Amino acid sequence: MSKLVSDLMAKVKAKNPAEPEFHQAVQEVVESLAPVLEKHPEYGAAKILERIVEPERVFMFRVPWVDDRGGVQVNRGFRIQMNSAIGPYKGGLRFHPSVNLGILKFLAFEQVFKNSLTTLPMGGGKGGSDFDPKGKSDNEVMAFCQSFMSELFRHIGNDTDVPAGDIGVGGREIGFLFGMYKKLRNEFTGVLTGKGLNWGGSLIRPEATGYGAVYFAEEMLGTRKDSLKGKTCLVSGSGNVAQYTVEKLNQLGAKVVTLSDSSGFVYDADGITAEKLAFAMELKNVKRGRIKEYADKFKGVTFTAADPKADHNPLWSVKAQCAFPSATQNEINGKDATNLVKNGIIAVSEGANMPSNPDAVGIFVEKKVLYGPGKAANAGGVATSGLEMSQNSMRLAWSREEVDQRLHGIMKSIHKSCVEAAKEYGTPGNYVNGANIAGFLKVANAMMDHGIV
Repeated sequence: MSKLVSDLMAKVKAKNPAEPEFHQAVQEVVESLAPVLEKHPEYGAAKILERIVEPERVFMFRVPWVDDRGGVQVNRGFRIQMNSAIGPYKGGLRFHPSVNLGILKFLAFEQVFKNSLTTLPMGGGKGGSDFDPKGKSDNEVMAFCQSFMSELFRHIGNDTDVPAGDIGVGGREIGFLFGMYKKLRNEFTGVLTGKGLNWGGSLIRPEATGYGAVYFAEEMLGTRKDSLKGKTCLVSGSGNVAQYTVEKLNQLGAKVVTLSDSSGFVYDADGITAEKLAFAMELKNVKRGRIKEYADKFKGVTFTAADPKADHNPLWSVKAQCAFPSATQNEINGKDATNLVKNGIIAVSEGANMPSNPDAVGIFVEKKVLYGPGKAANAGGVATSGLEMSQNSMRLAWSREEVDQRLHGIMKSIHKSCVEAAKEYGTPGNYVNGANIAGFLKVANAMMDHGIV
């Protein structure tokens, strides 16, 4: 079976050069699927793997806009429609200078399996731009979003492709994008999720990814008759996912001691209380400031500046029992994982997409750390997007409690699917294999039913 993996990876790398994140995502999934392919030779005959790594379609387009000084700016826009075997394409839009085709293909590929795990009828997609909203005025962000949507609107629809937010795309950006879509199409449909509550959005959607990662961690700990209560936790990032991860951890009796952004991280030994979290949310969501200001505001808090030349991130050297990487891909390397294990980590639940590199994942699995990979642990966000789509289709709104209850139920279901798939295919307790196998089977069987299309 290793020959199958190496042959497929050789083809993937030849067809998709200079896309290391995509190669990494494909390899991790394919390596998990060896026992599935042995049991189901029909998948091999139908070339399911070869088809699943190819996007159904890719759009790339220019996005010209005018800044506040009257200067013309040009960015690049993308949408990857990866797989629609089980439903319309669904996945976020990311606005960040690092965005390129390879990163979006990796995210779209992961999204296929993540969406499959949610039990909801959603295919996988991803999109975005190398536009950086940081430091831009509201007018500049609006100008960019309107230009971006003036091309994207041709390729999306509530039964075709339903984008959402991701890094750099919050409520403000979704509002501008939706407004332009509505104007161009002359229709009010649930074509974007993460909408404002007074125009089609769902309660709990902003909180969902963070809440879901915490619910998943609680389920993992439950398999060892343990819980989050009283645990010291590390959270990276300080955006939407990190903020609501902290909020839910506080509600369950855990203590969070870190937050970070690209400039560095803060360590608060006393814990990030609800009051302190409110300051951090105001700082990030309204003032759009840097996390160092948290250390300036509260006594006893230390700030450690990021060192791009360092071979590890000191945030992951802080003593704790649980870690919630919620910033970006590949933020935990082998050295970080070793430091985490050495300092007492027993559970890692990924709020970000693929934040642990292959070396780190290998260490977590080898050391029997309860490790929830992103495609399972952070699926709460897209699950609640799916619930928003359902509410839009029915023209109604569920209560906060009902949405949270449904989210909690979905995260329990995802956890159960991972545990059962890992056990059935010979690697009990391995959430990486469990998530990949459970996500793959649903998509593969749908593709078999649809024929060669």
